[in-house]
Amino acid sequence: MGVKAEGKYLPISARKGRQAIDIIRGKDAGEALLVLKFLPNRSAKIVYNVLKSAIYNAQNNNSIDVEDLYVSEAFVNEGPTLKRYRPRAMGRASRIRKRTSHITIIVDTKREGR
Repeated sequence: MGVKAEGKYLPISARKGRQAIDIIRGKDAGEALLVLKFLPNRSAKIVYNVLKSAIYNAQNNNSIDVEDLYVSEAFVNEGPTLKRYRPRAMGRASRIRKRTSHITIIVDTKREGR
């Protein structure tokens, strides 16, 4: 079944977002929130907000208790890249890539066989 939350066009590269996602995948929802709260990465704060949204969706839309939830799926995909230019020496310019990502987190209820 699962309840999904997506964050789109988030200002973090997909590679950095996957570092935080890999830590919480498969954990209980409350434990995952606690881990993300104390991670020093900037990406942890962004993933924290998406996870919190998934938990609130489960509570509000499906009346599921937080104690029964765990992170069943979590993944990060690349979003569009904004291209900017920075002036360099001798009239040249170098490209700056501002990468974005789409974060998807699916929380589900615990089952006895898990």
